Amino acid sequence: MSDYLERAGYRALQAVDGRSAMSLAQREHPDLVVLDLGLPDVDGLDVLRRLRERGPIPIVVLTARGEESDRLVGLELGADDYVVKPFSPKEVVARVRAVLRRTEQAATPVQVIRAGDVTVDIERMRVTASDRPIDLTRTELMLLATLARQPGRVFTRGQLLDAIHGVEVESYERAIDAHVKNIRRKLEPDPRRPRYVLTAHGMGYRFADTE
Repeated sequence: MSDYLERAGYRALQAVDGRSAMSLAQREHPDLVVLDLGLPDVDGLDVLRRLRERGPIPIVVLTARGEESDRLVGLELGADDYVVKPFSPKEVVARVRAVLRRTEQAATPVQVIRAGDVTVDIERMRVTASDRPIDLTRTELMLLATLARQPGRVFTRGQLLDAIHGVEVESYERAIDAHVKNIRRKLEPDPRRPRYVLTAHGMGYRFADTE
């Protein structure tokens, strides 16, 4: 995997277990961590949790755990992407590139978000789709902005609640489903077949990848 990443132009550092991985990350401050959950000493999910506690470093998880519940736990703990074994090394490189691109976009404070033909103007509280004005509530607009800022990224309901913290919203995760339903009703040409706000079954929601 390191060879493939270096061929793609990245500098790859290796750690053979969880403890050395955490020490290496603290010392080197990498731009992204590719984390295998099947580690010989510390459980990979514990490493993920500890890395996330130290800061917002992007993390792509590799695992043989294919159950939806395991993927959901990884996402809830802060993984930015999840690749289940067996996988193609080229796929992992593509996922790394996509996560770094999304992270760079998210780090840039913008008040106007454009994703495909959807524009979210946060300052003016305006949303358009193909130049068609969409009338959203403040909560709906902030929820859409969170998704559209990082097209392709899966957000769990808990992460979406955290993202719109400060906006008046019911404090339970299933409230997100009701808000998404309203967004789709107003935004989508056919709410029964959404093209913008997509469901990641068993995990949450994502905005359609614009590439």
